[in-house]
Amino acid sequence: MIEAFIPAAGLGTRLKPLTDHKPKALVEVDGKTLLEITIEKMEQLHAQRIVVNVHHFADLMTKYIQERDWGVEVLISDESQQLLDTGGGLKHAEPLFGGEHNILIHNVDVLDAIDYDCLFDFHNRNNALATLAVSNRRTSRLLLVDSEDRLKGWTNTHTGETLPAQTDPSRFQHLAFSGIALINPLLLKMLPKATSPYPIIPEYLRLSNRETITCFEHDANEWLDVGKPETITHASEMLRRTRQDI
Repeated sequence: MIEAFIPAAGLGTRLKPLTDHKPKALVEVDGKTLLEITIEKMEQLHAQRIVVNVHHFADLMTKYIQERDWGVEVLISDESQQLLDTGGGLKHAEPLFGGEHNILIHNVDVLDAIDYDCLFDFHNRNNALATLAVSNRRTSRLLLVDSEDRLKGWTNTHTGETLPAQTDPSRFQHLAFSGIALINPLLLKMLPKATSPYPIIPEYLRLSNRETITCFEHDANEWLDVGKPETITHASEMLRRTRQDI
């Protein structure tokens, strides 16, 4: 059994003008909102509870969620007063989880056809605190992964910045984070208080010094970032292919 967290609070700036009057989670692909598509995926994976964070057009999001019968418990983590970023948002949602099951984090603007049975098995075999889905694709921001699939760092190839600061990127594989992660609920207790916004990747890196943070590599063709208006057509095509494969 799992629970799920769907980060959906972002401003959706890259999806303008589609997000001028609604949040990115309510942008439609092939007749369904991104939020509906993601919740349905979490249901198919037998999530016992789903938590969605809201900020941008929070009232619209809350109304949309509360007026539908999802077939699974869907709770709202309200960030309407302050957008808390990926790490702060996860910590802020902590009281809404049961604390007994692994939590699958899945960005609302991501479509994928990843083999989740393999991801879950990989996570459990490694007794990982967190497992990050990654793939080999072009991007300037990359995770640094060792030969045992352990997270060791992060780099921005455009600026040369690395985390931790003295890390030598040449020693590791360079893989892109897919906005999908499976975490042990104990990780929530290890995050800083959400009194101000903070990103999650530096927290994974901090915890990797003493905990097992693994990276599960999937085929880049199984993944799509629905982050710009021009990707909507590609997203529709991917959804149709996925439905045919079921």
